[in-house]
Amino acid sequence: MVNEDRTPRVVVGIDGSDNGQAALEWAAAEADRRGVPLRIVHALGMPLIVSAYGGPARFEPTEEIQGQATEVLQDAVAHVAEGRPDVRTETVTALEEAPLALLRQSHRHDLLVVGTRGMGTVKSMFVGSVSIRVAAQAPCPVVVVPSHGGGPATTGLKRIVVGVDGSRNGRRALGLAVALTAEAEGELVVVHSWEVPYPYDPVAMTAAGYQPQEDLFEKQSEELVAELLAEAIDEQRDDVNIDVTVVRTQNGPVNAILEAAEGADAIVVGSRGRGTVRGLLLGSVSQGVLHHSEIPVIVLPRHADED
Repeated sequence: MVNEDRTPRVVVGIDGSDNGQAALEWAAAEADRRGVPLRIVHALGMPLIVSAYGGPARFEPTEEIQGQATEVLQDAVAHVAEGRPDVRTETVTALEEAPLALLRQSHRHDLLVVGTRGMGTVKSMFVGSVSIRVAAQAPCPVVVVPSHGGGPATTGLKRIVVGVDGSRNGRRALGLAVALTAEAEGELVVVHSWEVPYPYDPVAMTAAGYQPQEDLFEKQSEELVAELLAEAIDEQRDDVNIDVTVVRTQNGPVNAILEAAEGADAIVVGSRGRGTVRGLLLGSVSQGVLHHSEIPVIVLPRHADED
């Protein structure tokens, strides 16, 4: 069990692949910004033994497997030391599968970083089974980092994009986005999208004197976003010094967020995972953004920001 009183950390999962390397570089940059230790986790996924005479246990790794794990972690530590010499590193070799190992190593005040593919031999047809499970169930925010030639597209947080819809998930995601942007004194891009239903002929309705539905939804969107921003900024303990850009559009939410994210450093989304098999599903918007984003996506799992 992880000690709830320990110092916050950035925790990253690696496996020696390009995806793990991208996650490591992003995590090292964030640990450097925050001035916190970087915990590097390598999971072996050893088989579980169930005995009739005792509790379940893991097979111990062979010397060859243990040696490979040591080499992967040593290379990771050396890479961090070369690029971020001020970052203090810790290493963990875990016997469990990667998702379980990362969840056990993370704390609610940490930041957990993973690559876009699973850190084992079996790969998901989507983003990756490790990324999806961890992003749905972690006790802290999770950053899913795509690989671009072995590294992340960006390691900054100067321009952050977040989608809002008035839901509890959206409000939580906006609160995290405001906090992250405030730390970097950067720019926050708030995206709100909607679709206008047309049960009747819009031209005929306008000619008859009815207010165009686009105008009505635009006004409602403006009021909603203003309310959500005021609420999120008021919740910050200190004065918030950020630039805010609002994008309101009739585009679908996934496309709207991805288009607004061109040239950005990160996207923030919420998760409605429930911690069970259903919890592996983050929601259509969150998964859509994860599947298509070329920049890091920061996921706030359900209850991750609650005491």
